[in-house]
Amino acid sequence: MDGNEPEDLHGRTFRGRNLRGSRFVGCDLGGVVVRGSDVAGMEVDSPWLLEDGGTFLVNGVDVVPLVDAELDRRFPGRELRRADDPEGLRRAWAALEETWAATVARATAMPAATVDRSVDGEWSFAQTLRHLVMATDTWLGRAVLQREHPFHPLGLPNDDDGAGTAAFDGSEFSSRAPSFEEVLAARADRQALVRAYLSDVTAEQLDAPRRNPHAPEHGETVLSCLRTILEEEWEHHRYAVRDLDALPTSA
Repeated sequence: MDGNEPEDLHGRTFRGRNLRGSRFVGCDLGGVVVRGSDVAGMEVDSPWLLEDGGTFLVNGVDVVPLVDAELDRRFPGRELRRADDPEGLRRAWAALEETWAATVARATAMPAATVDRSVDGEWSFAQTLRHLVMATDTWLGRAVLQREHPFHPLGLPNDDDGAGTAAFDGSEFSSRAPSFEEVLAARADRQALVRAYLSDVTAEQLDAPRRNPHAPEHGETVLSCLRTILEEEWEHHRYAVRDLDALPTSA
């Protein structure tokens, strides 16, 4: 095996092993079966599970629908992310803008530099907003509007997806760390771009074909691209709130 290749543990059986406190990041655990093992305190975060129609059985109970319903309860407006008509999409985006405005206000009211602090190696609050600028440029600017140069220089691509990042012109990204005021300005500009597009989009336009910006051989529609933006927004809002909850609220 190439020394640079990760060890393939596919199909292995582990008996009597101590994995307490282990972290699995970017791993394929699909189809893993756990029997007679202590899982107290285990934390699983897999946003794709909710969207791909998969199952997650705990003591024989599929908890995916339960988790989805609980997230909708915690984040009012999240249930609108599956809207399939222009008015529904407008309501979905309005709910997101209202939610994010409250969360940005919360973050800026916390101790200085909170917006630049990372929790467990995850993106900081400011980096999350920069990534959402990138997501908007990818799925609206590039895929839907088909702009030749859609990317804002402060947009932050996935740092663990070299293949995806390579598909873009790297010269369009800034290597310097921007101020939070600059991040907020870029974010507001891209939110306004989505709002403006949705303001007069028609049902016919939603059905128009588009190419997946990461895999052009795969077809999309304008609607599926817009729904991807909604998913990105809600998932990263969940991450942001999770990490803000873990940070001190006073100096």
